[in-house]
This record gives sequence, C-alpha cells and structure tokens, in this order.
Amino acid sequence: SIILYGPPGTGKTALARIIAKKTDARFEWLNAATIGLEEIRKVIQSAKNRKSRGIKTILFLDEIHRFNKLQQDALLPDVEEGNIILIAATVENPFFYVNSALLSRSQIFELKPLSEDDILNILRNAVRDKERGLGNLNVAVDDTALKHIAVMSDGDARKALSALEIAALTTPPDD
Repeated sequence: SIILYGPPGTGKTALARIIAKKTDARFEWLNAATIGLEEIRKVIQSAKNRKSRGIKTILFLDEIHRFNKLQQDALLPDVEEGNIILIAATVENPFFYVNSALLSRSQIFELKPLSEDDILNILRNAVRDKERGLGNLNVAVDDTALKHIAVMSDGDARKALSALEIAALTTPPDD
C-alpha cells in the first residue's frame, strides 16, 4: 500500500490509475470526505469476492486526511490480509493525519508541484491530442498564452488544463 501526498493537480489520482492499469487490478475510487464505513465495507466485500477469483483490487482513497481514526482502523485488517491494495492520496502531511498503524503498512511518496515546463508540455499535448484533448477542435494557441497559463496554474496541471479548455471553448474562431 502507498500514500501519495502533495499539492492538488500533481498527478496523485493519475498515478494511482496508471498503477491499477499496469497491474491489471480493479480500480475502486472513493473520496474520504463523502463516504462512511458502510461504503468502505461494500467495496472491501466486493474486493474479497474478486480476490477469490484471482483479481486484485486497488482501493484509491482520495483525501484520506478526512478519515477519522475509526475509519482508518477499519481498513487495517483488509490491508494486512491483502484483500485490498490501498493507494491513498492527501494534500496534507500524512504523518500528522494518518494513524501510525496505517503509516507503518504503507510507503509514503511526496509529490511536488509541477514545473512550468511540465505544465507547458501537458498543455501542448492537450492541444494536439484528438482522443483526450482538444485536438479535434483545431485550436491554434500562441505559446505566450500557454506560458501564461503555466505560470498562473502554480504547478497544478488540473487548473492549467481547465483554463486551457475554457479558453478554447469560449474564444470565438478567427475569420
């Protein structure tokens, strides 16, 4: 199990999805701010059923810092037994917000804000990508505009991509 921590838009969820895909595991995404023990138990029971058929389950728990001690403790037996592979994400320092039992069973990875060059690469790819980006819109974007978005995003790829999308969808086409 791992805990990813760092500022918003640095790829915590994307990294968890990549791990799930590369390991052929079922990806279950839960947000700690909006769920309770009942939802966790349902996901874990499904994971146990899949495990009996040889299918791994990655439980991606976003905002784990929002879970109280009881909720975190509820994960321990299934993490230990391998019923779930826990990948948790938080913007807060896990050493202050995650209980020590869960910390001792997890690898901690700190993600840093993305550089302006990283954001520029992401934006340029989004402009060209016809499958997941804006490539089908034939958007022509000035490099100065992309650099401005990269600077203003403050290392947050999600913020940068949202700004690019708004600009592309609301700017009238040239004649």
